[in-house]
Amino acid sequence: RNYYGGNWASFSFSGLLSWIKENQEKTDRSEECEDWRKLIVENEEAISLSKKDKTIQHVEDFCFGDKDAAEDVEEAGALSKVPGFGASAAEEVAQASEKGGPPVESASPEVESQEPEKATDSEPASATEGNDTEVTSENESAPGAALGKNALEPEKTEAAPADTSAKEPKRIAYSQIVREGRRFNIDLVSKLMFSRGLLIDLLIKSNVSRYAEFQNATRILAFREGKVERVPCSRADVFNSKQLTMVEKRMLMKFLTFCLEYEQHPDEYQDYESSTFAQFLSTRKLTPSLQHFILHSIAMVSEIDCSTLDGLQATKKFLQCLGRYGNTPFLFPMYGQGEIPQCFCRLCAVFGGIYCLRHSVQCLVVDKESGRCKAIVDHFGQRISANYFIVEDSYLSESTCTNVCYRQISRAVLITDQSVLNTDSEQQISILSVPPVDPGKPAVCVIELCSSSMTCMKDTYLVHLTCPSTKTAREDLEPVVQKLFHLNTEKETENEEPAKPRVLWAVYFNMRDSSGVEKDAYSGLPPNVYVCSGPDSALGNDCAVKQAETIFREMFPAEDFCPPPPNPEDIVYEENEIAPEESEVSISPETEPKSSTEESSSGGGIAVKKEDDEE
Repeated sequence: RNYYGGNWASFSFSGLLSWIKENQEKTDRSEECEDWRKLIVENEEAISLSKKDKTIQHVEDFCFGDKDAAEDVEEAGALSKVPGFGASAAEEVAQASEKGGPPVESASPEVESQEPEKATDSEPASATEGNDTEVTSENESAPGAALGKNALEPEKTEAAPADTSAKEPKRIAYSQIVREGRRFNIDLVSKLMFSRGLLIDLLIKSNVSRYAEFQNATRILAFREGKVERVPCSRADVFNSKQLTMVEKRMLMKFLTFCLEYEQHPDEYQDYESSTFAQFLSTRKLTPSLQHFILHSIAMVSEIDCSTLDGLQATKKFLQCLGRYGNTPFLFPMYGQGEIPQCFCRLCAVFGGIYCLRHSVQCLVVDKESGRCKAIVDHFGQRISANYFIVEDSYLSESTCTNVCYRQISRAVLITDQSVLNTDSEQQISILSVPPVDPGKPAVCVIELCSSSMTCMKDTYLVHLTCPSTKTAREDLEPVVQKLFHLNTEKETENEEPAKPRVLWAVYFNMRDSSGVEKDAYSGLPPNVYVCSGPDSALGNDCAVKQAETIFREMFPAEDFCPPPPNPEDIVYEENEIAPEESEVSISPETEPKSSTEESSSGGGIAVKKEDDEE
């Protein structure tokens, strides 16, 4: 590929259009070395790899503006004419520097090249103001502290200036989206980070968090009776809520307190262990609206097939994550989810790791006597030897995956002109769970991002919709899109009050979910070849972290997984080694920890940008 992260990547708008075109055309990878089989000697055999990526299907994009008027419009920015993809500014800078070089380059994301492109003089004010705070691992509170005293007070967001744009959204032309395309960082996979999840713990432990900034998700929303409502989560939210009666507030607080310590009271749920969580909720003294909030917006589980224990566990996890970094359980990485794999690539590069772009692999070379893989052959006919090989599922051929049964994820990405729930503050990161219309279908997770998350241009919102697939992505998700948004450019009728947000552009696609496939399901793989999956359909990142650690421990059982890198002053160099200041590998000041707490022995913390911080 021409970009980092595979199906975890983020794209500028023009980069996403190129990705869409490539997946709609589905061209085979070019095989530059046709006689690579001659490199396989007598005691070896080759396991051919797939020449076509089949993880993305049913890609459909729609423009709800005047697309013809944007034909001659180019994306603004010095690198707009760089050929190929641009998952973010970091990649496009790398591609620009590599232009004219050999057809295959070794590259790693560089923070230095990324920041100047993403922050320019025309940066919207929202990029440096809003609901951001500085937090580290020392800001932790006891699990569920948000039900009592929060370690952090609820975030106070600044109200947007009162003007006509709050009532009448600004008209955004498609040509303007194209021109401001570098303002967008559009994720292929939509996820949030639980503040006490495995990924946050790993980012802190490894100190990779120094390479990224994060924002709190500011709102948990629910869709009920055709309306979008805000869900109260913490004690302060519950008792400040105007949509709940005083009796409902006491009911909700009593149940949430029980969920935090449900394992100590098995007598209250053991009779319902074989029932669904929805059935269990109906036996508690909860009103229908409270049951809806808990099921779809707090536990965020299926109404049909989630057991009572799984529902209680999900609710407890939600509550334990409250109050660590803000008033909701979630964090979002600024510039998109695609920043996370790039951050790990940066740390890898510091210690000599190489990430090769535009570098195809033809086959695995297996020794017939030992049965182990000993090398790969690339598209130049070059053999690269190693002791271990980690292969992403999409590279395996159909003959290797004969017995594999894949699930699919339905995805949609929308660019809209206003939020699904307008408030005084325009800068909101929201998560909304929409219950299924038809029985047996999954709920749809909706994540709405504002411009201060650095994922879209000013006066627009980026909306991600995700659910496990039952049909094509458009068939699964368009009914939900029609409920929440306008899909045409005509003015709203008088009966529609308040006005729905207008969709300016949309894309639907299905993505393969290979997260549940065991290694034994793949045919004929050597024992030293490990398979990792693409993204799963869950909201968090626990599956990927568990998978990475499992593979690492199988290869190196005596080693620590992702230990914190040593401080430069603690490194003792041998006589034949070169100190960092004498070598070509360096980290710019922008990548250094911004506070002493991030350099602590605990591995640092999560930095969430303050209002007064400069790029």
